[in-house]
Amino acid sequence: MRIYARFAKGWKLAILAVAGIASASCAAEAPRETLPPISIHGNTTTLEIAPVLLAARDYYPGEANVRMGGIFNLVGEPGVPGFSEPGVADVATHAETQGLRYSARHPNLRIILTVSEGFYRIVARRSAGIASLADLRGKRIATVPNTSSAFYLHKMLKSAGLTEADVTIVPVMPLSDMPKYLAEGKVDAVTVWEPEIENAAAAVGDDAIEFQDKSVYRELFNLNTTAENLADPVKRRQIVGFVRAVIDASAAIRSDPSVAWPLVEEATGHPQDLLARSWHHQGYPGILAPDLLDVLEEEEAWLAQKDGRPARSRDELARLIDTSVVEEAMEIAGGAR
Repeated sequence: MRIYARFAKGWKLAILAVAGIASASCAAEAPRETLPPISIHGNTTTLEIAPVLLAARDYYPGEANVRMGGIFNLVGEPGVPGFSEPGVADVATHAETQGLRYSARHPNLRIILTVSEGFYRIVARRSAGIASLADLRGKRIATVPNTSSAFYLHKMLKSAGLTEADVTIVPVMPLSDMPKYLAEGKVDAVTVWEPEIENAAAAVGDDAIEFQDKSVYRELFNLNTTAENLADPVKRRQIVGFVRAVIDASAAIRSDPSVAWPLVEEATGHPQDLLARSWHHQGYPGILAPDLLDVLEEEEAWLAQKDGRPARSRDELARLIDTSVVEEAMEIAGGAR
């Protein structure tokens, strides 16, 4: 199986999608094979899921069912309460953070596409005496431990010469409570994915101060499957077909983001005006992120310490990335079905 050793070729092929080769005009080149139904599980409360929803509705040449869930639906582990529906997934979305955590127990997990990028930010209250990142020392910060947003906080604190020990991390669930916690002064700052962080900024209005640095870290929300699924000829055709569909849907979203807003509103319950305000904090590349392995390697060290296990080597982590699916998907004529 072709994995990260062939990443450079896979990335060069995939980047053609960004240049427009994956546009709907390709649809007329050749009729596409009708594929069997495919089961997708992902967090349907997030903006990151947008290309998956659009791909399932408009681009996959067959029935595509998107349900709440994630990698646990791939590997047979219990779902996260409140964020899961029963069922076995053929493919599943999750941030790279959870890909690392689950793959430590299930090394057969494979990352096959970067669906979206989350450009995180910290929103704090100026009235709490916060004017710079360094002022977060001693403050209470709401986030979700052991997630991509917690890793972003770790990285941003580090950029200011601080550690997690210099602040008090306050786990808050449900996420919709975070804006209230910030407005009521129960916490001094918040960091979480969109759009709740946008709601947090709105909740404190002119008192808000934001810290964002895309160069420090951005979430890589990936499409995942298993080595066993990729070894099955029928499932592989379905998976390659769905990856092609996500590539096409991503191109459509980059061209006109509003094409996905009704689907995201229906799935998440967030109104379209909120989506419009927070959408620029997301990216929809429809490729395998070229620095994915670098991100995995750095984040693995942080997670391994949190989980009390040895950190895996770069070579071990490289085995989690399979570029062959994107390569095959790029050979398929694209476009809406």
